[in-house]
Amino acid sequence: MITGTTKLIAHIGYPTESFKAPLIYNPYFEKNGIDAVVVPMGCRPEDYPAFLKLLFRLSNIHGALITMPHKISTMALLDETSTSAKVAGSCNAVRLGSDGRLIGDMFDGEGFVRGVLRKGKKVEGAHALIAGAGGVGSAIAASLAQAGVEHLAIFDANETTATALLDRLKKFYPQLQVTVGSADPDGFDIVVNATPLGMRRGDPLPIDIDRISPSTFVGEVVMTKEITPFLEAVRARGCAFQVGTDMLFEQIPAYLEFFQFPTTTADNLRAIAKLG
Repeated sequence: MITGTTKLIAHIGYPTESFKAPLIYNPYFEKNGIDAVVVPMGCRPEDYPAFLKLLFRLSNIHGALITMPHKISTMALLDETSTSAKVAGSCNAVRLGSDGRLIGDMFDGEGFVRGVLRKGKKVEGAHALIAGAGGVGSAIAASLAQAGVEHLAIFDANETTATALLDRLKKFYPQLQVTVGSADPDGFDIVVNATPLGMRRGDPLPIDIDRISPSTFVGEVVMTKEITPFLEAVRARGCAFQVGTDMLFEQIPAYLEFFQFPTTTADNLRAIAKLG
């Protein structure tokens, strides 16, 4: 039930047809008696800077979930951003501070890391390889650095993109060993596919499976299919792994904490979500 006291969380992107967040957050809010609601709001890029500022002038606005194509452009519209957002170069959550300032953070990587830790894989001191230095890859790199990995290897077909991520990582984590240019997974404790490879039938595998050790933990970000060809191949090698949707569900407790709501577990969210 939406009333005059309901806290409004905007889910902003364009287009909105594929939005899943309302089908996860709103059942959770209803079940736990939290007077809040997530509402999809379709906003075209040319209207977004003015819209975001006006949105936070509403008296009942509490925060916003930011998705494509606005994650990068949001950074220039905020008063304060987290280190993770700065390293990622993008933002997917905004809340209003008590002083009226707009505060932003990035939780894609946090969701990935929380999932890895919950599955029992040690992150601190680990050596990790990320294939893909775009938005999600950068966010995962930021959160792995924050969690204390010792060595982070970045591979992207666009070397300029990979080098830019390296520079941001070194700025905020000067003690971190960062390398770019190779997708060879040999010797890594954690390997992540942060490319879109696996979304379409016939895509090549993002990493040479024969070079991955069975003891390596493997992460996937593609969500269109739970067991992608990449995960199918590493499962056959005996690797522990994490599916793409785990990152989505694991980051929502972090969002709830950011928005100062009672938090929960990813398992509980999966149980009550109405994704159909």
